[in-house]
Amino acid sequence: MRKILVTNDDGIDSDGLNRLVRAAQAFGEVLVVAPDGQRSASSHSIAIHTPLEVYEYAYPVPGVRAFTCNGTPADCVRVGVRYVLQSVPDVVLAGINYGYNSATDIQYSGTCGAAFEGAFQGAHSIAVSEEAKPCHEVTDRYLAELLEELIEKPLSYGKIFNVNFPGCPLNECKGILRDLAVSRSMFYDDHYRETEQLPGKGRRIMVDGQFNDKAEEGTDMHALVNRYVAVSVVNNVGVPL
Repeated sequence: MRKILVTNDDGIDSDGLNRLVRAAQAFGEVLVVAPDGQRSASSHSIAIHTPLEVYEYAYPVPGVRAFTCNGTPADCVRVGVRYVLQSVPDVVLAGINYGYNSATDIQYSGTCGAAFEGAFQGAHSIAVSEEAKPCHEVTDRYLAELLEELIEKPLSYGKIFNVNFPGCPLNECKGILRDLAVSRSMFYDDHYRETEQLPGKGRRIMVDGQFNDKAEEGTDMHALVNRYVAVSVVNNVGVPL
């Protein structure tokens, strides 16, 4: 039976992880190793100077063995592969993230970082994200179909499939666009705002951003803005083409 390692960056209790785990059970034996709390925007960072704490976790899906880890999503993949399984799983799934991981935001994504770590470990890896809205109709309609397709579709070393679902009603979704380029744009044009004056001429600042919906045609972000499911193959920086 196919072995599937599932993780995320929103934490072990997230609804998106639960939905991905349930969908993944149709394709193999599922193991969960996920962060013990929110780890968004942790990218592909790992812990090397501090110990990791790993606990068995009573996951609410029957037949699923699960662990929490106090590290990053990439740490969770490494723990799953090199400590829990002590072997490379057939598939690593990361998600379902609450919020898009597309365009230039991919480089910050803990979800994509986990998938890249899975690819580096030698597993077939897929990152799954959806728009940060309460409507999951499009995800629910296409998730199993795309998992079945992409789990069987070849990938070369260091590459992942990156899937994003729009958060619109199903009747507003225009379908699936595959093999999309990664946009050079971004959904939010970030800046920093000062929130407090601190002693010693310090300042407390907070990231803030203005929404942007302009992207190049044929890219992941353009597809999502126009309410398509976006599927891309993404190559991590530093991996030979």
